[in-house]
Amino acid sequence: QVQLVESGGGLVQAGGSLRLSCAASGRTFSNYHMGWFRQAPGKEREFVAAISSRSGTPSYAISVKGRFTISRDNAKNTVYLQMNSLTPDDTAVYYCAATDTRVTTTTMHYWGEGTLVTVSS
Repeated sequence: QVQLVESGGGLVQAGGSLRLSCAASGRTFSNYHMGWFRQAPGKEREFVAAISSRSGTPSYAISVKGRFTISRDNAKNTVYLQMNSLTPDDTAVYYCAATDTRVTTTTMHYWGEGTLVTVSS
């Protein structure tokens, strides 16, 4: 079992930045590929970014590439999402998730409760 707790959400103006954190506990964090997902009101949950378990290779949704950066610190059991140049379209609940397979919306084994990010225009 892996427990995930997100933090760092809040209200920010368009063009601003936020850094989300996801603290993991339980099984060996470094064994898991980690992902960030988001769900806006009335929309389906979507992939945002992923980072592989040991090499730390990142991948991004096209909509956030160049603006968001995912990173992980295996010593601290934490994964981060640095979000820059935020727009109102980035408003959503952001979820952290873990898997030992592929990072997709349907293959994650563990999910956090989410943290709300609101971007005002």
